[in-house]
Amino acid sequence: MGAISVGQAIVLGIVEGVTEFLPVSSTGHLKITEGLMGIPVEDKPVVAFTAVIQVGAIAAALVYFIKDIVRIVTAWGRGLVDREQRYHHDYKFAWWVIYATIPIVVVGLAAKPLIEGPLASLWVVAGSLIVGSALMWAADRKGRHKRGEDDTSLTDAMLIGSSQILALLFPGFSRSGATMATGLMLDLDRVAVTRLSFFLGIPALTGAGLYELKDAVGSGAAPLPLLVGTVVSFGVAYASIAWLLRFVAKHSFNAFIVYRVIIGVLLFGLLGADLVNA
Repeated sequence: MGAISVGQAIVLGIVEGVTEFLPVSSTGHLKITEGLMGIPVEDKPVVAFTAVIQVGAIAAALVYFIKDIVRIVTAWGRGLVDREQRYHHDYKFAWWVIYATIPIVVVGLAAKPLIEGPLASLWVVAGSLIVGSALMWAADRKGRHKRGEDDTSLTDAMLIGSSQILALLFPGFSRSGATMATGLMLDLDRVAVTRLSFFLGIPALTGAGLYELKDAVGSGAAPLPLLVGTVVSFGVAYASIAWLLRFVAKHSFNAFIVYRVIIGVLLFGLLGADLVNA
């Protein structure tokens, strides 16, 4: 991470903030940006930097949804001591988020060498962008968009939460894209799947950022770029969340799908021409 300057940290913070919750793959965009700036994407300190600045974006989600989070956590706490409160949807939903986070934690720890090694290649990012786009396209058309957030079940949460593994293993697939596509295939509406994507992503992404923090601190690099990148990602992500929720209420995911395909094809071209280091 010593190779990352404050200026580069600002750029990466902006990229992280814009793309973390959009279904376009923040990890993929960060790796592309790092590659274009000549930053070695496979270096452990760089991987740690990428994970830690995600905490800024997650903090933005926590602030944006603070009322919902307080309501859900309060219901969960009440349910732990009052049996009657356990029939409340918010109490159940809190447990569902916990259960749905377990698969990605297990896979993340078990596959860490692969995730930080061979799967960190920009070739994987390019292919995942395009394959993920196909999944989103099929899901957006197959889904009947008839179920709201209050209609979700444990099965929905587990399937949507587990789909995050695709983005974990294949950078470029997009955590948001995978969770939203899965939710759409379960007939949830676009606003519901977008909000669920936020709630289910908060524990996993926060945990990943905190886990990687030790590598970032242990690298011996100056903390200023890390702090700047995290703060910038927070501010940009907050604006991105507000925009996305308004957008999906009235539009399909077509714009994101087309964008992903274009970026994937361009990246293949850059890699094939040896203009970007994979």
